[in-house]
Amino acid sequence: MKKITVAAAVILNKEHELLVVRKQNTQYFMQVGGKLEIDEPPEQTIIREIQEEIGCEAQVEQFIGRFETQAANEPDHELISYLYLVAIGQSPRIAAEIAEMKWVRLDDQTTLLAPLTREIVIPWCEQQLLKKT
Repeated sequence: MKKITVAAAVILNKEHELLVVRKQNTQYFMQVGGKLEIDEPPEQTIIREIQEEIGCEAQVEQFIGRFETQAANEPDHELISYLYLVAIGQSPRIAAEIAEMKWVRLDDQTTLLAPLTREIVIPWCEQQLLKKT
C-alpha cells in the first residue's frame, strides 16, 4: 500500500469546535495540513500549510502524535500523520486549494469527515475536554 506523509493541525475555537477544510474536487472535510517537502520537519510543514491554506500565522502548542489511517481522498493509500495542536493568530480564510472551510462540533454527525478526523482527532479532542472538566 502506498503511503502519504503529512503534518496536520488540530485547531479549536473558544466553543471547542474543530476547524476542518475541504480541498477542491474532494468530498471529505479534514484537518488543515499537507505533505512534507523534502527534508522539511513536520513542525515547519504545519506552519507553512496553515499560512498557505487558511492565511494565518500559527503557533504549535503541542505534538499530539504520529498516526496511521486510511487516506480520505486517495484509495489504496495509507496516511501517516504528524498531528499538532495549533493556535492561530487571526480568523482563518480560504486560500490555496481549499474549496470550503467550517467549524464543526465534536459530536457532528452530518459532515463527511476524513478517517484521521473521525478516528483520531475528535476522540483526542473529547478526551482533552474531559480532562478540563
